[in-house]
Amino acid sequence: MKTFPRLSLAALSLGALTLSAASAQTAADILNKIDAAQKSVKDLSFRLAGNASLDGSAQKIDLTVQSIPASALARVVFAAPDSLADNILVVDRSEVKNYLYLTNQVTVTSVGKAAGNAGFTGIDLTQLSNFSSFLKTYDVKLVATSGAAGSHLYTLEGSPKSAGVSDSRARVFVNEAGWRPTRLQLLDGSGKVTADLNISDYKTNSGLTAARLRQLPKDAEVVKQ
Repeated sequence: MKTFPRLSLAALSLGALTLSAASAQTAADILNKIDAAQKSVKDLSFRLAGNASLDGSAQKIDLTVQSIPASALARVVFAAPDSLADNILVVDRSEVKNYLYLTNQVTVTSVGKAAGNAGFTGIDLTQLSNFSSFLKTYDVKLVATSGAAGSHLYTLEGSPKSAGVSDSRARVFVNEAGWRPTRLQLLDGSGKVTADLNISDYKTNSGLTAARLRQLPKDAEVVKQ
């Protein structure tokens, strides 16, 4: 009968600690890796879909985001809720253009004024195309890690840094494979989830142009705010 050498409890403990230290990530580590991954992207697009509580009732949310990060240019096209269907948001460094389908109008607002209005779900849509910048507006901590090495899923939770804002929080789920977000949740002060949105159809460097992202109906009335 073969016998095998026994490993001491101390040796096993040391091995476990070494493995844990090697695989440990902090919130700052993850933010840095998201930022590094973003820097190699010329353009990106993704779909954000799920449910959110709007005016006290649950509603479907479905929108598509296209962005050229180096130009701080983003285009958001709404499919749901019904009240926003076919509306288009175009954001750059200086202004936000909001195309309203029902009235065929384009409202033009400065970025500073638009950022003060978090938007229909509590999300600052002016930052939605760049999750690295979005998370930098929060004090972020790592609250959970799951999955196997190479494809860990990290859950980051942040509270707004700005004084005087609500005590709501945001959770972003980040996949280690590609260091990209896969899900976004918003929580109210009591910890209740008010928006739960999945990120899918994530594509990078597909040849998007600034002209395409800025395109709005030419016959729309322009209203400056």
